[in-house]
Amino acid sequence: MKPTDADRADPASDPQDAGSTGDTEDLQSRLEAAEARAEECRSAHLRAAAELENYRRRVARELENARQFGSERLAAGLLPVIDSLELGLSNADRSDAATLAEGQKATLRLLAKALEEAGITEINPAGKPFDPELHEAMAMQPSADRPPDSVLTVVQKGYVLNGRLLRPARVIVARSPDA
Repeated sequence: MKPTDADRADPASDPQDAGSTGDTEDLQSRLEAAEARAEECRSAHLRAAAELENYRRRVARELENARQFGSERLAAGLLPVIDSLELGLSNADRSDAATLAEGQKATLRLLAKALEEAGITEINPAGKPFDPELHEAMAMQPSADRPPDSVLTVVQKGYVLNGRLLRPARVIVARSPDA
């Protein structure tokens, strides 16, 4: 029996058209799922880009704060030193030399403590071997009691900030007496 035009109009009655409709619906649902997934990925990308931009702004703000207020701890440690110096100066005319010297020693201890808390340590190489990385030789002087190339005299102490040289120690280096 031959299919009529009426049979062809009904897709369920035509075996060739029946598979085509199922394929179209399947493709349509797969397309919708892919579009939904693409929208999810786009949304996730936009959120990640926004989070990255917020992170960059926060880091820039923290760096600026570190630049502006990085020496706050040192400054706070120096305030007692200023107070001590001002107190010494205000009492200078009423104190004797021994009392003033004791006040200066106390002030120096306060200053050393403030520097230490800020990560600044002193280099005092008296009697140690000369190290060009940490010391600056001002002169060489003959010495019978010190080994050659050792620090004979410290002219000016050096300082290191958290392992980084701020200022080398200026020293006089020993050399053999016969040279």
